Amino acid sequence: MLFRVVLAVAVLVIFVYGLVDVIRTDGRLTRGISKPAWIVVMIVLPVLGAILWLLIGRPRDSAPVRQTRSHPTAPDDDPDFLRNLEMRRRKQAEATRLKKLKDDLEAKDKADGDANTGDADTHDTGDVK
Repeated sequence: MLFRVVLAVAVLVIFVYGLVDVIRTDGRLTRGISKPAWIVVMIVLPVLGAILWLLIGRPRDSAPVRQTRSHPTAPDDDPDFLRNLEMRRRKQAEATRLKKLKDDLEAKDKADGDANTGDADTHDTGDVK
């Protein structure tokens, strides 16, 4: 009786370990057949599938494949963030420069307009007398 329980637990542990290992392994690294096919074999033939996976299908390095992070951990490590930050800084500097030029041009036009208006009034009053 105890032997049957131990055997059932061992079969369950091997099956679960093998299935989880197949699921966590990158599909490009499986050997023999494709990853979905390995999952089907594991479900149809639990013990034999797990043993075959561990002997034949598993990648050679035998260590579980760790997934790397697809994004940097901090903004200052992210080249896209830094590039966008630099572009925003340049656009803001350009906008500030254009606003200053526009303000200078408007001030100059206003000063020229006041000077021309003042000269015209003087000449008109001088001719009327």
